[in-house]
Amino acid sequence: MVGEAANNEEALRLAASLRLDMVLMDLRMPVMDGATAMRHLLCREPDCRVIMLPTFDDEESRTQGLSAGAASYLLKDTPLEDLVEAIRAAMISAAKKMEQ
Repeated sequence: MVGEAANNEEALRLAASLRLDMVLMDLRMPVMDGATAMRHLLCREPDCRVIMLPTFDDEESRTQGLSAGAASYLLKDTPLEDLVEAIRAAMISAAKKMEQ
């Protein structure tokens, strides 16, 4: 882990100073929602992969996160091994995309 932010606006400032490969982001954060923050982040860093990691699962949030460009959508109580596998899958997908 290279950083942690209290809100998504702070996360974008942090991301601007780092070349991030992966971001775990909540949808419901103070100051700026996760979908908006993810769109800004992916516009600046298109090779970055974002996994949405909200507390609650509802269809609107899932649709919002995935349509904003999330590589995956998992809940915060997802077992660690499943989270690690999602991170691996997202990074493998990114590597394959870069090879093309």
